[in-house]
This record gives sequence, C-alpha cells and structure tokens, in this order.
Amino acid sequence: MPEIDYTRYYRFAELVEALEGFAAEYPDLISLQSIGKSYEGRDLWLATVTNAATGGPREKPGFWVDANIHASEVTGAMAGLHLIDTLLKGYDNDPECTRLLDRTTFYILPRFNPDGAERALTTPYVVRSSVRPYPYAERIDGLYQEDINADGIILQMRLVDPNGDWRVSEHDPRVMVKRKPHEIGGTYYRILPEGLIQNYDGVNIKLSRAVEGLDINRNFPVDWRPEAEQYGAGPYPTSEPEIRAVVQFIVDHPEIHSGLTYHTYSGVLLRPYGDRADDQMNLHDLDVFKALGKHGTELTGWPSVSVYHDFRYHPKDVITGVFDDWVYDHLGMFAWTVEFWDLVGSAGIKDRKFIEWFKEHPEEDDLKIMQWVDQHGEGLCFYDWTAFEHPQLGPVEIGGWHPMYAFRNPPPAKLLETIAPVTQFALAHAAIAPFTTISSFELESLGDNVYRLQAVVQNEGYLPSYGSQKGRERKATLPLEALLNLPEGASLKLGQAKTTIGDLEGRSGRVSFFGFSNGSTTDRTKVEWVVHVPNPGVIELTIQGGRGGIARAKLEI
Repeated sequence: MPEIDYTRYYRFAELVEALEGFAAEYPDLISLQSIGKSYEGRDLWLATVTNAATGGPREKPGFWVDANIHASEVTGAMAGLHLIDTLLKGYDNDPECTRLLDRTTFYILPRFNPDGAERALTTPYVVRSSVRPYPYAERIDGLYQEDINADGIILQMRLVDPNGDWRVSEHDPRVMVKRKPHEIGGTYYRILPEGLIQNYDGVNIKLSRAVEGLDINRNFPVDWRPEAEQYGAGPYPTSEPEIRAVVQFIVDHPEIHSGLTYHTYSGVLLRPYGDRADDQMNLHDLDVFKALGKHGTELTGWPSVSVYHDFRYHPKDVITGVFDDWVYDHLGMFAWTVEFWDLVGSAGIKDRKFIEWFKEHPEEDDLKIMQWVDQHGEGLCFYDWTAFEHPQLGPVEIGGWHPMYAFRNPPPAKLLETIAPVTQFALAHAAIAPFTTISSFELESLGDNVYRLQAVVQNEGYLPSYGSQKGRERKATLPLEALLNLPEGASLKLGQAKTTIGDLEGRSGRVSFFGFSNGSTTDRTKVEWVVHVPNPGVIELTIQGGRGGIARAKLEI
C-alpha cells in the first residue's frame, strides 16, 4: 500500500511512482491517464478516482482539482496526493469518502507544470511557471539571478549605499527595515537578488527579465490580454501545451460541476472574479460561492474572499486569463483558487490585507516572523547575511529568505497540517454536486397489452442540474433528457422515445427568509408514456444531461 511521506516535497518521478502505486493497489477506485505533454515532454498525469462498480466515471458528477501550475508552489502537488490518499484509504472506512466515490468522480492533476516544478526542486533556479523562453530567447542586459557563492541557493544581496532604501533593525541584525521618507544620517543598503549583471557599466543596475517569462495561469481563454497589457500571458490563449491539454479535457467533460486549483501562498480561499466586482455576478451564484466560502473558512481557518475586492496586486490593475475565472465564466463551474501556507499568519499576525501587507508593515511583524522561523523553520527559511566579494559590485552580503521555503511553501514539518484541512474542503465542495435519480418508475395496465408508464425524475443534490446560473446562461450543459428503450415488438402510443425534461433545481435555489423557504418541488418532475408491449420483455429508462450524472431504471413486463 503506498505510503506518502508528508515531510518532504516529491520530485516528478516520485510523484508518478506514488500515483502508479495507488493505481496498482486500488484498481477499482483509481485509474491514470496522460492528458498531454509539457513543454519539455513530461506527461501530465491525471488521476480519475471513483468506484467503478457504481458506474463509469462519465456517468457521475465530476469534481476537478489541479495543483502546481506555478513552478515553486510544490505544496499543492502534495495536497493533490493527500486528497487521493484520503479518498482511497477512506473507501469502506469513512462514510463520506465511500458515499462520494460511489456517486462522484474526482479528476485530480497533482502536477500541472512538471517542468517548472522539477527545476525548482533540483536547481537553485526558480521560475514563475513554464521553463519555455518567452518573450525573449536569451537573457537581456541587467541583473539576472545566479548562485554566485555556489551554496546551492539563490538568495538576496545587500550592499551599503548612502541612497539605499533599507537599514538594519536595531532589534535583530537579520531584519531589514524600510527607510522612512524623512530619514537621513544612517547606514543604508540596497537589496538585490543574488546574481550577476550582464553588460554592467559600473553604475547602473537594472533587474533583467527572466528568460522564462511566462505565467501560464494567465493563458486561459477568458479575457486574455497580450504581453503589452499583461506580463507573461503568452502569445495567444492556450498557446502553452499544459494549458491546452487541461482546457481540452475540461471542455470534453461537461459533467464537471466544480473544482479547486491549488497554489501558494497567503492562507486564503479566492473566488472569481479577478477583474470585476461582485455586483456584476449572478446573485444566486454569488450566494453559493459565499456559502461554500463560509464552510471553507470553518474547515481551514482561512478567509474566503473575492480576488477583485481583496487580492489584487495593484488597486488599478486586474488579473485575467486565469483558471477559476475561465471555468466559471465560460463553463459555469464553481471554482476556487486555494492559496496554501501563511507564514505571516503562522507568526500570529492576523487581520491584515494580503497584498498591502507585503508593501508596508510594522517592524514588529518582521520580528515576530523571525521568532517563528527560529522556532519552527528547521533552518530552511532564513539564511544569515554573510560577507562576499562580488566580482562586479565589490563587498556585499548574501543571505535572506529561501526562495522555496519560508513564504512559498511551509517547512516540511508543517506540510501535513497545512494541506489536510483543504482536503476536507475539497470533499465538502465535491458533495454539493447535482445528482440525478429516478425515484420511481412504474407501469399501470390499461388492458390489451397497453400500459401507462410513469417516471419521477429527481435532483437530489445541492446544485441545480445545470450547475450554476452562469452555466445555464452560457448553455454549458444540455438539458435533461429521458431515453426510453422498448423491447422488440413494442411500440409507443403516447409520448416520445427521447423526451426533453429540461432542468431541475437543487437545494441551493430555495431562498430562505426568517426560517421559511420556497418549498416548491422544482427539484423533481414526472414523465409519462403509453406503450403497447405484446410480448414479455424489459423496458429501460435512461436520464442523461446536465451535471448530475446518468440515471437508469428497468421494468420487466
């Protein structure tokens, strides 16, 4: 039985080995497929997790999870493995895991970006996402990151400069404090990434753009903007093979009703949109998002917020072309970006604005973080400033924050406690699916081998059969249909073999008001036929369409 080591971060080969081990141990619950290749030719391994004995994957509501689209955010890949691990080991042992796998299909892509993650895990170099050179084929002039002291990590450099922006804290020599606007007369520093300067003129230092300049979570086909408007979005929507593979798979599986995309960092649950305010959203869908977010906060302790209102990098700019906006706006899926790990919050700094904090915060916060790092950082988060003779800049000190740990990922000892609550959120989120059933299928004899058939079709789920109002607006799914299959020699006297039922609401549509709610039966409907069946046989009924799976029933005559 595969045992995942949640005290370290898996490289690609280890991750694939773990997935293959699960598939060998639980062949009736999990299957693997490559849905495409990365830029460097690695397989994008997708795990399909469901109980095959209760129906094929495509016959059930689907739930999507992906992780590690950004190269250094390897916490998400381990969280993807943890979700698979929990589901498989929970079947027949945990009632909720059992129920979910009996009636739901999980599609889990633990490593969306295998190339970037492998580079981050095996070299000092950390790229944003893909390793494909873009938009330039080679380095341009300026400072580029390099492990100049050959310690296997690319950290930061601080150098004395009378016009620098930083000074050393009086309370902890490791901590750098922002110079006040009026401050003069001290020893000040510039802080730069550790590296070398291409074509240095002895005076000017500019930060060069990384050769690997893509951010493939800007490459999805929703409100995509070109390079001149948004850094790293690629030459056109779905230009990158990883994005193209995922987009094609999800479009080909309209039964997927919701999903999560795993990122780091900040300890927050982010919902659409990134480029517009809540008052431009469908109110029913917004209520569903808020209900899900409230439960997510209860499970994880992290706030749930709108990207537009609470997580913009700049108050006058927006982020577009991202996964959760695409699947919600085009396909009507309820999708969240999960930002794992919160070093700042772990140090006891709460009730802050996520992006603004990084721009400005009190020195006391830095001291709290350093105290936490000393106690829990395993020596991985922060490196003391050490003198070094830079070949171009002369005397500098190299040290500071590790690019993989500290902020981007938790120290390994904190990994499991970071990811486990989100697995519970994923299970709860998957459980909101619409679920199509045939609650009754009966016949009444009218004489002379003529029968009246009556079926009651019901949506037993929380979401409506079409998923969301945005999905209905986009016509992302087909309406429910009833398909009647008669035995040989039988014929229809009234009704059609293929009957459009339409949509069925779920519990999410029943608005409550002071303890009262709309109790109308919009979650079920009745379908009738009159048939002539001269010989014994079996009548089969299939209900398909929407996102609630396929329901079947039989009658013997």
